[in-house]
This record gives sequence, C-alpha cells and structure tokens, in this order.
Amino acid sequence: MAIVDLLMPKMGESIMEATILKWNKQPGDSVQQDESLLEIATDKVDSEVPSIAAGILKEILFPENAVVPVGAVIARIETEVTAPNAGPGPTKQQPAPDSRPSLVEVPEPASVNQPVIKEILPTANRQSPTGNGQRPTVNDNRFYSPLVLNIASNEGIPLSELEKIPGSGNEGRVTKKDILFYLEKRKGGNGYHGPDTVSETTYVSPEKEKYVFAGATYQKEISTPEPSVVNITGNVEIQEMDRMRKLIAEHMVRSKATSPHVTSFTEADVTNLVVWREKEKTEFERREGTRLTLTPLFIEAVIKCIKKYPMINSSLQGDKIIIKKDINIGMATALPSGSLIVPVIKNADNYNRVGLARQVNSLANNARINKLKPEDIQDGTFTLTNVGVFGSLMGTPIINQPQVAILAVGAIKKRPVVIETEQGDTIGIRHMMYLSMSYDHRIIDGSLGASFLTAVGKELESFQG
Repeated sequence: MAIVDLLMPKMGESIMEATILKWNKQPGDSVQQDESLLEIATDKVDSEVPSIAAGILKEILFPENAVVPVGAVIARIETEVTAPNAGPGPTKQQPAPDSRPSLVEVPEPASVNQPVIKEILPTANRQSPTGNGQRPTVNDNRFYSPLVLNIASNEGIPLSELEKIPGSGNEGRVTKKDILFYLEKRKGGNGYHGPDTVSETTYVSPEKEKYVFAGATYQKEISTPEPSVVNITGNVEIQEMDRMRKLIAEHMVRSKATSPHVTSFTEADVTNLVVWREKEKTEFERREGTRLTLTPLFIEAVIKCIKKYPMINSSLQGDKIIIKKDINIGMATALPSGSLIVPVIKNADNYNRVGLARQVNSLANNARINKLKPEDIQDGTFTLTNVGVFGSLMGTPIINQPQVAILAVGAIKKRPVVIETEQGDTIGIRHMMYLSMSYDHRIIDGSLGASFLTAVGKELESFQG
C-alpha cells in the first residue's frame, strides 16, 4: 500500500489559490485514475480536478468553500502500488552543518492534468529548526512544513519559540502566513495587540494580512482595511458579493500592490479601418463563416508593435526580466453576470486576419456560455481590453499579473479634426479613438510605454485593409 498526495493544481501564472466548490467523492470511496474528485474555481475559470491514481480516497484535508493555495495537499489516496515519481522538478537539498538554507524551497505546482505525487513521510522524519542550522526531530503532536522550517531556520527562530506561534492551518498547523506575520510583528510591533502572546510580542490574527512571494523575498500584500460597522439607514438594498466578484477584487488589489502603475494616452484616426470593415464585413462573414469585428484588427496592430518593442511582452521575476518569445494576447471579455474574464489567443502572431477573427469569436462565445477550458486563460503575455463597447472614451486599466502592460481602446467617435495635406490644412469629419495603456513602471519607463502606445496608434491610422 502507498499513500499519494493530491495537490491543488496551478490554473495560470497569476493564480495563487483556488476555492473548493464541491467534493465529488468522500473518504472511503473508491476512485479511478482520472476520475473527477472535486470541482474548484478561481477568479478566472471553474474546473474539475481528476484523481491522480486508482485506489481509496483516504482523507480530505479541506472542506467545500475553503480557499486553498496552489500546491497545497488537498486529499490523500491509498493505492495498492508504489507511488510513481512525479517527474523531473526541483529537489530539496540538505544544507551543510555550517551553512544556512535558502529562504524557501518552492516546488513547481502541478498542472491540472499532472498533479504531483509524493509519498507521505512518517511522523518521526519530520524535523524542526533550532536557529543554528540544525534540524532535530520535533514533537510528534505538531507538524511543520518544509517551507515553515526553512523560514524559521533562516530567521534564527529556535524550536521553543516556533512551538509558541499559534497556527491557523489545518489542525492548528503553523502556515507560511502565520510565521511571516509573527516575524513582522517581532521585528517591529507597531502597536498591534490581540489575544496571542509570543516571545513578549502580541499581535492580532494573521488572517487579517497576507504575504506574497516576490523573487527572493516576501512582501506584505496591501489589503483593503475592514470597514467599520455603521448603521445603514434609508431605502437601500444589500447584496452579498458572489465568489467571482470577491476573487476579482482580491486579484485587482494584488496587482496594484505588486506593480507601480503608469498610464499613457494617445488618440488615433481610425477612419480607414472603420470604413474598410463596414465595406467588407458582410462578404467576410459569408466567405469565411465567422464575424469580422474590430478586435482582430486591433490585435494585428498590437502584434506588429510588440515585435518592434519586445520588452512590452515580458514579466518580472525577482530582479530578472523574462522577455517572452511567444506572443499570447489576452482579450478581456464581458460575461452575462457583469464580470470579466480574459481568454488568451496563444501564438497570436501565427494567425492571419481570418484566423484571428475565428479565435476571437470562438473564445468570446465559449466565455459567455462558460465553456472555457483552464488552458484557454493561461500563459497570456499581453492583454487588450475594449472599454469602448460600453461607451467609455478611455480608461485606466489594471495590469493582468504577471504581465507588465495592458492596452485599453475606447469608443470610436466622429469628430471634426484638422487634416494636414500638402495643399494645406483642412477640417474634416473623422472616426477618432483614444487608446490608453497601463504598464509596470518597475521595468517599463515612460519613453518605452509611450513609444509603444504611439506605434499602435500609428499602425491603426495607416491601416490599408
């Protein structure tokens, strides 16, 4: 017999946690490999998680409606064969007696179709730091994850102090959030108070604060303070935020806390583009069997400019800039519920205009009928959002992490504008559109951001069909 762990899969680069919607199996039930065990949801998409092995569902570690970080063990399955290797991946390295381990050892989270399988170590093998690089066996009644042990060892927290930290995890385990919150308060205090006292430092529950891993350090995530209780009077209607709205709210706050946003604006004369589409759209749909909207024409211009300014198609990992060679364009799509989702056109530069039109229509339709697959919303490198369809002239969009830029196109309006010709200036009625782009000022300066945005505007103005 062997016990294998089922981990919370990673549903996309920027997804750090998921909500368990429903368990399809209960402890004691037999399961087949690839049989659906549970349903999960993120702020992007709902999905089923299959069983990684055939056997008996031994244990469920999180209840329904629990929010679970990516990579956490969510269930254990008892099998009749030895658990196979999970495949190549990061391995733990034991530090020498005179060395200090790195801050964290973060394994690559499993994908939806290939969750990591690992054997459960006996309790006797669980170890704890002492603050001097050594890790003696801890008391059997409390388990510390390798991540917590590494942080404690790196910060010089002895076992006696670690055991006093209250845990908010399953069965009172100390989580990453618990120990980081404790370290923050141990270093500063800052007037926090609460029922728990550890090493002469008091603090409130760490549930009120979150931390995110950024490169080689942990950064405290800025969160909206809980509103004070007020008496609600007058003729009002109170609505509870649904699950997706809560997740979107948290995703947006995290993005603003991670990236210093700068937004640049320009306007473009898109008369040629609008006139050409109006002339061609009926014949295009008859000939190609798909609608011709403005979105694939915008994406064409974006692709051409990304090739001129590849830094726009990048992400930041610690102090390293990752320039993406694949151009995967995300397109913000409105759902019937009023929420937004961002399906991704993979390798968009490999499609011609017809292919882009088909991709845009297919992904948009699947989004509206809730038929998107997890891979349809993953690996985006740049995002386009059309705020003009709702009547807005312009917007200041929030970056879709871990990307570094997002372009918003506004409503197209007819306006009198000055037209410069060789014969002199004239005034004409033209189709004008504002473009705005928010970008991560850590790696994209105003000159690069403005140059890229201007190039997109010029590309649209010079459209020839």
